[in-house]
Amino acid sequence: MIDYKTVGLRIRAVRLEKKLTQEKLAEAAGVGVTHISHIETGNSIPSLQVTVDIVNALGCSMDELLCMDVEQARPVRDSWLGELVADCSDEEVKLITDTVLALKASLRRLNITER
Repeated sequence: MIDYKTVGLRIRAVRLEKKLTQEKLAEAAGVGVTHISHIETGNSIPSLQVTVDIVNALGCSMDELLCMDVEQARPVRDSWLGELVADCSDEEVKLITDTVLALKASLRRLNITER
């Protein structure tokens, strides 16, 4: 079941990250400011079309807003990572792997990510 309050909070977070006002987002998505406000607070459930329009206006992907509600998100992401390096040489894969491992170690050392 989709938690629309959480989706609304994610929309708000991305909007603020992009330094957009509710007015600008509403205009870009072709909806009213009040509707954006109600969506962000979880008081209104956007249609699929409005959700797509908001995603396009924010310049993000649908999974950024919904991924935590999609049970298969991790396998899809993991598959995508495999596809990402599929055309790389062995040397490139090693360099990418070493970089990711170093980044992972740094993130855990700094304790700035959730597991």
